[in-house]
Amino acid sequence: MARTVILDVDGTLVDTNYHHALAWYRAFRRHGVVLPLWKLHRHVGMGGDKYVAALAGEGVEERLGDDLRAEWERLFDEMIEEVEPLEGARDLIVDLKERRHTVVLASSAIEAHLDQFLDKLDARALVDAWTMKDDVEASKPDPDLVEAALEKAGNRDAVMVGDTPWDCEAARRAGIETLCVLTGGFSEAELREAGAAAVFESIADLRAELPRLHAFDTLDTSR
Repeated sequence: MARTVILDVDGTLVDTNYHHALAWYRAFRRHGVVLPLWKLHRHVGMGGDKYVAALAGEGVEERLGDDLRAEWERLFDEMIEEVEPLEGARDLIVDLKERRHTVVLASSAIEAHLDQFLDKLDARALVDAWTMKDDVEASKPDPDLVEAALEKAGNRDAVMVGDTPWDCEAARRAGIETLCVLTGGFSEAELREAGAAAVFESIADLRAELPRLHAFDTLDTSR
C-alpha cells in the first residue's frame, strides 16, 4: 500500500499567497492598522483564527478580529477570479493517483474558497477526500487539519506536501514529514529550518522526482 499524500492547497496547488497578503493589508488598513506587506506575507499559511493576533497583537484581535476576518473574506472574494492553479498542480494529483497513493487535500481555506479551488483544479473526482478550516477547531500551525486528513485517509503512513513553515509545523505535530515547494514565496532555508525533509523549486521539479521516490520512502533529503 502506497503512503497517503496530504496536499496543502493555497500556495502549493493554487497561486494565492500574495492575493491573501494584499487582502489582509487592505482589511487591516481599512480599520486603521497599517502593516507592511512583507510581514503579512510571512504569516500567510497560518489560519485566520490566529493571523490577526500574530500580526497585530491580542488587543487588536479582541477589538477587531471578527471584523478584520470578514473584511479579508470580502476582499479576497473580489480577487478570487484572478487566482489560477500553479503549473502542474492537477498533473501532480494525477501522478500520485497513478502511483496508488491516497490523496487528501488539507486546506486552511473556508468552504466557499475551497469549492472554487477544487473547480479550478478540476480535482473533485481525482482526490480521495479534503479537509478545510470549517472542519476543525484550530487551523495551522495546529495539527488539527492534518489529523483530520489522516482520519479521512484511514491510515497514518503519510507525507505532506506544502509551501509554508506553518505546513511543516502542523505536519510535524501530527507526526509526519513534509516536502515543500517554493511556490508560496518562502525560502528553502526557512522551510528547512521549519522541518521540511526536502524542498523543490516547483511542482514540476517535484513531479520529476516521483519515479525515484516510490511512496516517498526513498527520499534523498541531502539535496
